[in-house]
Amino acid sequence: QVQLVESGGGLVQSGGSLRLSCAASESIFSIYDGGWYRQAPGKQRELVARITSGGITNYADSVKGRFTISRDNAKNTVYLQMNSLKPEDTAVYYCNANRRTVLFTEYWGQGIQVTVSS
Repeated sequence: QVQLVESGGGLVQSGGSLRLSCAASESIFSIYDGGWYRQAPGKQRELVARITSGGITNYADSVKGRFTISRDNAKNTVYLQMNSLKPEDTAVYYCNANRRTVLFTEYWGQGIQVTVSS
């Protein structure tokens, strides 16, 4: 069973930056798509950014131009660089890895809190 462990969250002032990391217990990101989701209190979990195994990225409209997703296959890690943070970015952020072949295989991290103060 692959484990995903997030790190890098915390409390930051509006306008500040954080970098989230998602380390996988196995070398999967060269063949799995990686992504970051978030869930704010009382809201549904939403996609923030994802990067395919081929390196194609896409972002939620709310974070375009501020967040950047990347990965380091040698370190089995996906990153989310978050700049110009806003209070509405406050949420629990979850790392995701998925692969669709004959079956759909998916793994989730435990989540990490990001709080942006105004």
